[in-house]
Amino acid sequence: MKNKEQFVHSVFESIAPKYDLMNDILSFRRHKAWRSFTMKKMKVPAGATAIDLCCGTCDWTLSLAKASGTGPIVGLDFSQHMLDYGAEKVKAAGRNEQITLVQGNAMSLPYDDHSFDYATIGFGLRNVPDLEQVLREMQRVVKPGGQVVCLELSKPTWQPFKSIYYFYFQRLLPLMGKLIAKRYEQYKWLPESLVSFPDHQQLAGIFRQIGLTNVQAYPLTGGIAALHIGFKENIKQGPEASQHA
Repeated sequence: MKNKEQFVHSVFESIAPKYDLMNDILSFRRHKAWRSFTMKKMKVPAGATAIDLCCGTCDWTLSLAKASGTGPIVGLDFSQHMLDYGAEKVKAAGRNEQITLVQGNAMSLPYDDHSFDYATIGFGLRNVPDLEQVLREMQRVVKPGGQVVCLELSKPTWQPFKSIYYFYFQRLLPLMGKLIAKRYEQYKWLPESLVSFPDHQQLAGIFRQIGLTNVQAYPLTGGIAALHIGFKENIKQGPEASQHA
């Protein structure tokens, strides 16, 4: 039996060609709206730097680059197949000079402390072997006052929507994965990955536990997704320095 890291790697290597299409299905075509909401909350200024972990095919990486305009952006993923598809998007957008794509491990980032204004992870935190370690790494590489941002699938909290969603997610989604992406086991695994994942309140608690301040949690679309933003404490001015965001 492969360990989680090896299995997840094989999943994303195999589904890369249909990843964007399946994201539409997985999120009821809401993932673009969720990302737009996230970008508004982040308030990325011109020239800001960012690292986008588990960047996949680089949709969020490109959004960060467009918002920054000139700031260097890094997209990091452990799946080279995903990065290859992302590289095509980056090239088509004319962002080759601004965006650097790196094959790497989110649990051990190859960057110095205080390197970026933002560290983001979209629909990837539930897939890592140790989510707290990834969040600590994100916190480490952002500058004091910088933001750690997670957009992720979550757990609906109210009925009857909760029951309907879980039926869709656990029963119908794997079948659609088989029909559309020709990958049943991989899409059967996706709902399983959510079972042990913390809900939005628990994840906000983890953000605070590792030392992030002014933590904000936003359930989206009935709680099927959630946005979390936390700030790295500004040593010089204290945690209140980021209250304006």
